[in-house]
Amino acid sequence: MGTSVMFEAFSRNYYLGRLYVTPTDGDRALMHSDQHERINEAVYATGDGVEPLDTPLVMKLETQHFPVHGDAAVPTDTLALPESVLTDTEIRNPPSLREVLLARRECATQLLSFFPGLRQANGSQHRSGTDSSLEDDFPGAGT
Repeated sequence: MGTSVMFEAFSRNYYLGRLYVTPTDGDRALMHSDQHERINEAVYATGDGVEPLDTPLVMKLETQHFPVHGDAAVPTDTLALPESVLTDTEIRNPPSLREVLLARRECATQLLSFFPGLRQANGSQHRSGTDSSLEDDFPGAGT
């Protein structure tokens, strides 16, 4: 990925990274805005003209996928999750250093189209079922 050692290639659909996971009072997942922008440029930008660098990143923690937005108030190397997402994890004493998956551009596009609930701020709404092209890395995606 080049611009950040935070994530490394993991599979054809994901990068793997380690971030401190902490709760946020907000209703959407957040990470530091500068890191969000660098990752967005490195992973989601196509190089075709002017592209927005504020597109939500699609990440997965344990079994949950969710969009991640940038916010300068979040410490670097931290993923701030709404309580509604955090309560469905095994994290009991945050902040906690955890492995997090970052969907590659093509995969993120597919997830957002197949699972419209990922567009929601809290990531708690999901469509049941999976697409056969996603089964290797996304069994039960969004559940």
